[in-house]
Amino acid sequence: MKNLLIIFFIGITTTSFIIPENILKKADKVIAKFYEAENFTKEFIEISSKINFETPSDFSDNNLFKIISEGKLLGYGYIGSVDSKTAEFDYLVLFDKDFIITKSKVLIYREEYGGEIGSKRWLKQFIGKSSTSEELIYGETIVPISGATISVRSMTKAINNLLKSLGEIQKLKVF
Repeated sequence: MKNLLIIFFIGITTTSFIIPENILKKADKVIAKFYEAENFTKEFIEISSKINFETPSDFSDNNLFKIISEGKLLGYGYIGSVDSKTAEFDYLVLFDKDFIITKSKVLIYREEYGGEIGSKRWLKQFIGKSSTSEELIYGETIVPISGATISVRSMTKAINNLLKSLGEIQKLKVF
């Protein structure tokens, strides 16, 4: 019985790190539209577990990738998930070749309130930010949204962590 429980637990932990197909499809639509490219591939970037452990963002589930079309690097992408009030939401961040944010998009928001966090107007605050940018601060450099306080704080923290992690990985010349 113990062996069955261990196998079951291992199965759950290994499958929980896979990005669901519906989220990947939504991300692909955003990427195709943004880059005006019908045919592109995502080449996932593997980050060693030691380096991944030392960064605030988690890159263990193939969520960091190169975007390539016709043999040409278009940019990079990252798919993440953060907490909202009672659930979590999934988002996509696109970067240029120098890891400067070119687009951010909420892919799936699972709350009744606070959906304004997915507005283009609010999300464009992240465009142009990079690992060398000053830290984003809720209520100062990032505009709050009434009714979406937790989501806004979570997204702000996630973007700060992502940029910091990418800066650390770039210093180590991982890619």
